[in-house]
Amino acid sequence: MKSIVLLSAMLMAMVVAAAPVAACTGTETCQLGDRSYFVREPDGWDGKSPLAVQLHFHGWGRQGQVSAQSPRTGGAAAAAGVLFVAPDGLGRTWDFRRPGSRDTAFAQAVLADIAKRYPTAGQPLIVSGYSWGALMAARFACDGGARIDALLLISGAFPPGTECQGAPPARVSHVHGTTDTVLDFPYGPDGDETQAVAMWKTWMGCGAVARRYDWRAVEWLTHERHEWDCARGLVTMDVHSAGHLIPRGWVARILQEVLG
Repeated sequence: MKSIVLLSAMLMAMVVAAAPVAACTGTETCQLGDRSYFVREPDGWDGKSPLAVQLHFHGWGRQGQVSAQSPRTGGAAAAAGVLFVAPDGLGRTWDFRRPGSRDTAFAQAVLADIAKRYPTAGQPLIVSGYSWGALMAARFACDGGARIDALLLISGAFPPGTECQGAPPARVSHVHGTTDTVLDFPYGPDGDETQAVAMWKTWMGCGAVARRYDWRAVEWLTHERHEWDCARGLVTMDVHSAGHLIPRGWVARILQEVLG
């Protein structure tokens, strides 16, 4: 009898150990040591199907909850069947200026924590950021923070010559407004409108622009798309005439392109 009880206890312990850690979602803060992050699950998720992850860095002065609740970021991910993960920056900002950022290490820890809570192993990782968050997303990629399937940069660009290590993302997509006065639109030599992706084109071995066309998510804003087929992936640049914002429908479109 004692052997049966002991065996039952061992089996129960194994089941408990194999069970995923309870998730914190919606407006509930996910604590990780002395820091925190937010999660938004995909619409209609069945609780067991594998999930692609979008790791998103918020803009200056904000928190992850704002991005998770926004229809342009967290809402777009939820509709696309993607798990949206939004870390909180210390002091509502990010340490992106130098290699070896403390926030790269924190974001790596967040992804490890998410892997304990959700079935994300082997699934695509999309890293995104807005404004200063775009600079942090770029720093995460340049620090070799993880294998990245797509890097989405909104209204924030590293200058050419920035040093990066490891393998580049499989895709880099940048969007920026020509009337941005917060993080000015980065024109290059002779008025080149694609300066924002110059460093990524160099790192990924891109040639001349392969495709150019216009598209719209809303009637009032046209995006001029530039695309490069590169030795190490794909780079796209969308230029619009608005200011410092996350264009409506942009994240949704890029997620659709990335995930098919």
